[in-house]
Amino acid sequence: KFIYASSSSVYGDHPELPKIEEQTGNLLSPYALSKKVNEQYAAVFSRVYKIKTVGLRYFNVFGPRQDPNGQYAAVIPKWIASMINSEDVYINGDGETSRDFSYIDNIVQANLLAALAGKKIIQNDLNDENVLNQIYNIAVGDRTSLNELYFILRDNLSQHFSHLKGSSPIYRDYRVGDVRHSQAHIGKAQTLLGYNPQYKISAGLDVAIDWYIKNVK
Repeated sequence: KFIYASSSSVYGDHPELPKIEEQTGNLLSPYALSKKVNEQYAAVFSRVYKIKTVGLRYFNVFGPRQDPNGQYAAVIPKWIASMINSEDVYINGDGETSRDFSYIDNIVQANLLAALAGKKIIQNDLNDENVLNQIYNIAVGDRTSLNELYFILRDNLSQHFSHLKGSSPIYRDYRVGDVRHSQAHIGKAQTLLGYNPQYKISAGLDVAIDWYIKNVK
């Protein structure tokens, strides 16, 4: 059995919220294409070679030890590091772009459940073979705008770094290929895998921010 990582980026320009596994749109970036190809390879290998696969579409994962540096750094660690180091924080667009941010422990839970899928030892006796050769949204099912995220981080960090009080982001042009809104429907993963995310964004940020305060230089 093979568990692989896909991404919410495969939904492309499909406008409906929340995102449902069976409804995708036109891809908006090479990254999204690479993840869609993963799913297609898995489907072909399942049909041709009878390999059991489970695909997990991650939505904006964050947590401790996530690298804040580099061209493709995720927004949460990048912003936290910039705030701590008195650097400018940039928002692409008007800040109302929204994402379904999911703390890493939710993702770990999903991976363990996917690894056990098809076995009787997981909760609710979910041993039906139908749980295999499927793709699942793995997120929380909430939506947070970039503006909301900025002020959550600022207000939390300003308790430790006085220079952040009253600070604001710098807005710039939208980035080509960015999806405007993203929110997962997680009912399929809940029903078939027994997925039950324990961390909303606020609880996850409490843990992550504490780690970055101690480790970002």
